[in-house]
Amino acid sequence: MTEFLKTLLNIRSLRAATRELTLEQMEEGLAKLTSVIEEQRESKAAERAAAEERERKLKEYVSMMAADGIDISELVELAEPSKKASGPRSKRPAKYEYQDESGEYKTWTGQGRKPAAIQKALDSGEKKLEDFLIK
Repeated sequence: MTEFLKTLLNIRSLRAATRELTLEQMEEGLAKLTSVIEEQRESKAAERAAAEERERKLKEYVSMMAADGIDISELVELAEPSKKASGPRSKRPAKYEYQDESGEYKTWTGQGRKPAAIQKALDSGEKKLEDFLIK
């Protein structure tokens, strides 16, 4: 709290601070403080009236929708389509087929690291990647 507020809100401090003021100065301060208080009251009253008007309109709209047979959840869904929860991504189909060192045929989707058997064949230059494509 600032010193001004401490003085203003404590009666003893306020009396001590106003001892050196004339009666006219104190009345002028009172008039200004009263004016500020009235402005605050008017502002709060306007905010309350606006909130009440908004509430009245919302209730009116809800009753109009109910009269027309519209459910509020339908309106919400129309305004904000629900995001469908996607499940796990489906597996990619195999794109390449190769034979590993054990002679077993295996497949590869083309993503991630190249299998060692494919990489070895590419490095030696005996085959191209297109040679492993599944037909």
